[in-house]
Amino acid sequence: METANNHAENNPDQSIICRGDNGMSEFSNSAQEYGRKFTDAASRAGDYIEDKARVLGDKFKDLQGKNFNEIADEAKDYARRKPGQAILISAAAGLVLGFLLRNSRRIF
Repeated sequence: METANNHAENNPDQSIICRGDNGMSEFSNSAQEYGRKFTDAASRAGDYIEDKARVLGDKFKDLQGKNFNEIADEAKDYARRKPGQAILISAAAGLVLGFLLRNSRRIF
């Protein structure tokens, strides 16, 4: 610690933290690395969202060509095959609707 203080006293223009050009180049390298990581993560997130939007669009197109009875029959079949997931989906949909309806009453 004394050497750092002596170094700072001998050269007041140089920061103890950065230590001149070497510290700045390390900071620059770190910033560039984090920038690359952020860009890569943003690219992967964009690809993921694009993929999910495509899947959602395909499902929507499938639903447009069906009548309500066909959709209800498929929902019943799904509930018979996977009752646990059907209960979880129903609970989540109920929560979302409850929050939407509760918040809409607060607005008016």
